[in-house]
Formats: sequence, C-alpha cells, structure tokens
Amino acid sequence: MARTEHMSASELSKAGAFTGTAAVAIVAAMIGVTFAGSTLVTPLYIIYEQAFGFSKITLTLIYAAYVIGNLAALLLFGRLSDQMGRRFAALPGLIICAAGAASFLFAQGVVELYVGRILTGLGVGIAAASGTAWLAELIGRDKARATTIATGANFLGIALSPLVAGLLADFTPWPLSLPFLVYIVLVVVIALLTWRTQETVVRPVAARLSLLPRIAVPGAIRARFIAPALAGFGAMALIGFYAALAPSLLAENLHLKSHALAGALVCELGLMVAGAIVLTRNVASRTAMLWALGLMIPSVAAVGTAQAFASIAAMLAGTALCGAAAGLGYRGSLQVVNEIAPAERRAEVLAAYFICCFTGNAMPVIGVGVITVFAGALTATASFAVLITLFAIAAFAFALRYR
Repeated sequence: MARTEHMSASELSKAGAFTGTAAVAIVAAMIGVTFAGSTLVTPLYIIYEQAFGFSKITLTLIYAAYVIGNLAALLLFGRLSDQMGRRFAALPGLIICAAGAASFLFAQGVVELYVGRILTGLGVGIAAASGTAWLAELIGRDKARATTIATGANFLGIALSPLVAGLLADFTPWPLSLPFLVYIVLVVVIALLTWRTQETVVRPVAARLSLLPRIAVPGAIRARFIAPALAGFGAMALIGFYAALAPSLLAENLHLKSHALAGALVCELGLMVAGAIVLTRNVASRTAMLWALGLMIPSVAAVGTAQAFASIAAMLAGTALCGAAAGLGYRGSLQVVNEIAPAERRAEVLAAYFICCFTGNAMPVIGVGVITVFAGALTATASFAVLITLFAIAAFAFALRYR
C-alpha cells in the first residue's frame, strides 16, 4: 500500500533538526533569499549595458528571460513538491538559483546574462512554490498568517537585494563579482538549514511523478476571473518596470548615476509592496483589488511626471504609490482567485492566474524597451502609463459588472 501523503507526528519529529517556529523562520528565509536573486542584478544592469554595449531592447529582453524560467517552473514542476516532498523540490531550486548567480558572476557577454536570468526564474519558481506550500503546512490552520509571511518574505527579499547590490557596486572595487559571491554564500547557508528542516510531505510509494501541466479556468467563473487576472497583470507590470528600468531612468533622465540610489529606489518599491500586503491583510480581497486599480493611475502619472521634469521627489512619491498599488493588487487579486476557484480545480485556476502575472511582468517591459529605442524614454513611459490605465479601467469595469 502507498504511504499517506502527509507525515505522522512521529515521522515529523524525526524529519529534521528544525521544527516549529525555527522551521517557519527558515522556510520564510528560504523564500526571501530565492526571490532576492530576481532583483540582485537590477542596479547592475547599467554596468553590464556599458560593459557589453547592448541596447535598451536587449536589456529588457534579458530581464524578461526570467519569466521563461518562471513559466517552466510553473508548467513542468508545479506539482513536484506535492509528489516528492517540500525539501526535495526546494533544495534543487536553491541550487539552480546559485547557478544563475554564478552565470552572472562569470559572464563574458550577453549569452551568460540570458542564461543567468532563465536559471534564476526557474530556481525561484521551484523553490518559492514549494516553500509557500511548506509554510502553510508548518503553520497549520491559520492560512492568512501563512500567506502574509510568505508574501512578506517574498517582497522583503526583492526589496533588500538591490539595495545591497547597489551599495556593493558603489563602494567596493568588484561591482560585478561581490554581489553574486555574497548571494551564493547566502544560498549555500540557507540550503544547509533547509536540508535540516522538518518535512511535511512524504512521497507515496505507489505515486508516479507527473510533469504534465494543468491549467484551466472553468466556464462558470471566466467572467469573474477577468478582473483579478487584469489586476495581477497590472501589479506585476509595475514591479517589472522598476526592476528592469529604474536604474536607466535615474541615470539618463534624472541624471542620478548612483547604483546604491537605484537599488534604494527598488528597495522602496519592495518595502511598500510588503507593507501594503501585511498592513491590509484584514481588508476584504475585492476591496483591496479595487483600491489597487484606483492607485495604479496616479502612480504611473507620478512616474511620468518625475521623468518629464527630472524630479526625484516625484519619483519617490510615484514609487511609493506604485508599491502600494502593486501590493494591494497582487494580494487582493490572488485572494479573489482563491475565493472564486472551485476547490477541486484551484491549482489549475491559480496556474492560469500566475501566467497572467508573469506575462504582465515581462511583456510591457519589452514594449517599453522597444519604444525607448525608436521614440525616446519619455514616450515609452507615457505609453506604459496609458497601458496600465487601460488595464486598470477594464479590470474595474469587470469587477463591478461581475461581483
């Protein structure tokens, strides 16, 4: 007979040296460290751009390559930790994240940058997905607490990583080496701790590993799915815009070339996202989503104003608004999808939602890069602002129409 999917109390006590609160802290740290890899390179893009002589289009394509890894993780390995165990999935995910950082560390050209971004996206997708499920099982019935810890750790990693990388780039003689060396050491430490952390799932002996993706939105909820899908697209587009283009915007339009400042700007965005998620955890999901859609319009207007008038004050205000909008939009729309999805098909619906988020994180940024080359940065930002405004209005309309 196959063993049960979840481990008994006696098995859990032998599963690892770290249990209880320590296990929750380690898994949360693992999520934060994996996501830190996604923005570690953000303040360094402009250095690579100068060193390897590539265009804004290439820069945005390098950034968007991350999503290829995310999609591969979602489509091919989305159920891996359910079938093989949380540690079994998390440890290879961490190794892949370290390999992505190593690709940047030894980069001699654009190819290594693409490889690094794809590996980072794949590693983050595998490790973070297993870690999120792991947290929920370690914490137990309080799913809201598990979600808050997971998303808070996620965006805390996204926030602190570019700040540290920017400081190392400005104040050490190894701007393209030391950030990745520090990150690899941190990943190794987290991997060792994860290896000794309590497992919550054991693979049934009779189970067969399946990599077939399951993605669908049932007809009964498709109309109600559109609003959160558009909100998730817009929220991740705001994050992608900053993660890919903030350093170039500061250097070329605001004439501020500090890598630490570029990292601090993305740090502000990440902290605002995390803060919005944590502080509004008791706000109804639909209310949070509608507030996010309303904030998206003034936030992109503020960013455009900052670029047009070279105003750092407007940029900081726009960043704060973008962070609040992205945090409310991501948390609210994800929770709405969880609420409307049939229990027996929730994983399929969530997979469709995350594909919308990944697309939002990559495609608008590529468009901004193309427009920048042919029409200028200000036109590109204005086009991005119009796109976000249209998505926000459309999502608002669908949310009101299909309550």
